[in-house]
Amino acid sequence: MAYHRHHSFPSDVTHQEHQIGDDRRHRISSSSIPQLWKSYLYQLQQQAPTPKRIVCTREVLYRPFHYGREFHGRILREEADLLLQGGDGSYLVRESQRAPGQYTLSLRFGGMTKNYRLYYDGKHYVGEKKFHTVQDLVTDGLITLYLEANAGEYIAKMCVQSRYEQSPYMTLNSYKRKLQNMRVVKRRSMSNQGSKSNSLKSANECDRSEDGSINDGPVMAGLNVHRFEKPHNFKTHNFKGFPWCDLCGNFMWGIIAQGLKCEDCGFSAHRKCSENIPNDCLPDLKYVKRVFGIDLTTLVKAHNTPRPFVVDMCVKEIENRGLDAEGLYRVSGFSDEIEAVRLAFEKDGENADLSSTGCEDIHVITGVLKLFFRLLPIPLITYDTYPLFMNAVRKSTMEEKLDSIKEAVAKLPPAHYQTLKYLIQHLYRVTEKQKQNLMSIHNLGTVFCPTLMRTPDLISQPGQLSAWHQESLVIELLITHHRLLLDH
Repeated sequence: MAYHRHHSFPSDVTHQEHQIGDDRRHRISSSSIPQLWKSYLYQLQQQAPTPKRIVCTREVLYRPFHYGREFHGRILREEADLLLQGGDGSYLVRESQRAPGQYTLSLRFGGMTKNYRLYYDGKHYVGEKKFHTVQDLVTDGLITLYLEANAGEYIAKMCVQSRYEQSPYMTLNSYKRKLQNMRVVKRRSMSNQGSKSNSLKSANECDRSEDGSINDGPVMAGLNVHRFEKPHNFKTHNFKGFPWCDLCGNFMWGIIAQGLKCEDCGFSAHRKCSENIPNDCLPDLKYVKRVFGIDLTTLVKAHNTPRPFVVDMCVKEIENRGLDAEGLYRVSGFSDEIEAVRLAFEKDGENADLSSTGCEDIHVITGVLKLFFRLLPIPLITYDTYPLFMNAVRKSTMEEKLDSIKEAVAKLPPAHYQTLKYLIQHLYRVTEKQKQNLMSIHNLGTVFCPTLMRTPDLISQPGQLSAWHQESLVIELLITHHRLLLDH
């Protein structure tokens, strides 16, 4: 379908004209909108030449099926130039004289004929963008050519001169950020009250006692998970309607792939503008719809928790009724049941039923927990820190090993550190029951090293068996010396 532009956008920008489908803009008064959204590029797009297909009036043999009557066969450049005298926007498709089977888009712009190599693979394209019709390709190309010709300097400067603190994104999300900070303060207050009123919580309630169990109260209460640094997950996006950049406030021109959109929070930006945005993505649950296979920092920020709720729920259920189970974490649960629990998490979130009535086999719960870590796109021990941990266990003395591991732990992203700390302290409590469950520190290191650590593709290992042994040793040392290594 061809793209149609309306030429009725006035020079004076009103509140109504900027309400283009984004509810965030309704929070800003009409008097401040011109400072947020700049209509200059939008108006230029409306002034861009419209496509004028030059129809071939003669019969052309062997016309490619994907071209219509704009195809003129094998004609010279000079013939194409004469046919395009109708003015800017005129276009036709011709076959190359020198290379039969190759096609050229001839387009009139700025009083000159421009020739582009034209490709087709199910869609038509000249550059990166691909279109269903040649008409759409020409429409988009004319917009780009017109803006570059009339606003090239403006476009070059708009990203550089934009101030993030005064951007539409920061302005329109200020209320959202305040609400999130209020939730953190409230959570901190409730957690502090809870820790004061119940100083004898059990290990299953995640207190950190002298025996190494976890105390979640004051430590977790002081965490603002929204301060965990997270880059935006930008992807090229086909915007509907009239999109505007959340950084510079300018219109994102074109008819498809106009810019980038963060798949975790919805931030929209020009490609160049996206390079100037700090790593402060605030994931939103309306974009983050999965639980498994999601980046760890994205998940905890979206759910406003210091650790993934999946980890908390599985660990607490295992400690409630499974620490004595023989072969805990080594024995596999039935894959169908593991998948059923995973789907329950995806569907019901924190309301998923992990009780003995909902999931009788504790090995299914351990299987779900291991599956969660295996599906992380970035493993719990990240690719960046993997070499640091591996180098640490190669040190000659135990003191050097522990010092180096502690340095590596300190370089983990906050969400990864908090989750690793919680998990390792849980595994330590598993080993305290090893007479019943037969799971020693060495056994757990063997089971968890492939789950928590994955070799980065850019690192070549001299021997897979050697790497596995060292990875296992990393987990063993973390469990054995968790109080020393995971104390910040």
